[in-house]
Amino acid sequence: MLEMKSLYQEALAEKDRLVSCRRTLHQMPELGMELPNTVAHVYRELEALGIQPQELAGGVTACIGRPGGKVFLLRGDMDALEMPEQSGLPFAATGNHAHTCGHDIHTTMLLGAARLLKRHEEKLPGQVKLMFQPGEENLQGASAMVKAGILAHPKVDAALALHVFPGECHVGTVMWRQGPALASSDSFRITVTGKAGHGAIPQNAVDPLNIAAHILLALQEVNARETDPQDPLVLTVCTIHAGQLHNSIPENAVLTGSIRAFSNHNRAMAKERLVQICQGMAALFRGSCQVEFLAGTASLHNQPELAAELAGYTGEIAEKMTELPRQMGSEDFAEVTQEVPSVFMGIGAGGPEEIYHQAGSHHPAIVFNEDVLPLGAAVLAGCAGKWLEKHSV
Repeated sequence: MLEMKSLYQEALAEKDRLVSCRRTLHQMPELGMELPNTVAHVYRELEALGIQPQELAGGVTACIGRPGGKVFLLRGDMDALEMPEQSGLPFAATGNHAHTCGHDIHTTMLLGAARLLKRHEEKLPGQVKLMFQPGEENLQGASAMVKAGILAHPKVDAALALHVFPGECHVGTVMWRQGPALASSDSFRITVTGKAGHGAIPQNAVDPLNIAAHILLALQEVNARETDPQDPLVLTVCTIHAGQLHNSIPENAVLTGSIRAFSNHNRAMAKERLVQICQGMAALFRGSCQVEFLAGTASLHNQPELAAELAGYTGEIAEKMTELPRQMGSEDFAEVTQEVPSVFMGIGAGGPEEIYHQAGSHHPAIVFNEDVLPLGAAVLAGCAGKWLEKHSV
């Protein structure tokens, strides 16, 4: 039988190894769906443990344990963000990419969990499937791995993912909740087409900027008057680009933004109304437009009973268990939660020291507390092992 406290003590003894692994990953940030150096590193680490990895949809998967029983999936994302690091750390990444969301920590914690689970493999009454995922930031990786069969062969019965939180969320804190946790996300691009002309002779042109302005204002109606205030929806236009000269009406104007929702109803309704309003406004002012949905993911829901069970195991080693605030941000682990009972928990990677408060997530100067690594590895391994013990046939 696996014990959470014992696993945590084993993970603490591996802290130097975990820190070294994390810093190696931190210095090789890669973007999107193609992560050759990161994937190669994960391969080397798993093979050194006697685990046979497989590439899948740009990511890596592997199984630990005894075939034939239940299967519990653990997810760790691997991609970075496009920005130069300004943390001031001696092992800071160079170049224009940086791990400012902590995915290098997620990957390291999952590798640490794999080490713990492999060490106790004979105690597992089923299998733990590892999901090292690319493309979380562009909301493409989880969907690609699901479509490629990560939840089958062997069939996954339950899943867990952790995400580090910086600043005031100190190491030792774990956040969890039951039910809806994060919103869906659908990014869009609206291309308005008019007729170019001289700014002094507007009657001979069709002004796409005028159309774009009316579209921007009309879209506010969806939030303000077409949704239940108790069922949150955010439809935001974030950029408008058109023209280059002060005296020339351009042919095109481009707007981009995103839609966030918790319910599938609101998500579908907002996408439909976006198209209707854009096309209607463009036609009203003698122009046309094209609406494209660029990337998207579903809303993330924690299965209530599984969330309570895993929080119970985690509480045996965490210093503090607190509620994960429901928020309109998005995470593509949602694609897994749509298919199997799943839980997404936050884990503190901050601290009282000033360095952990100099910036927040997705900022070039953010610094995460590496003391989180052993706790995260033990939470992942322990929750998977304890769940398999309880639910084995």
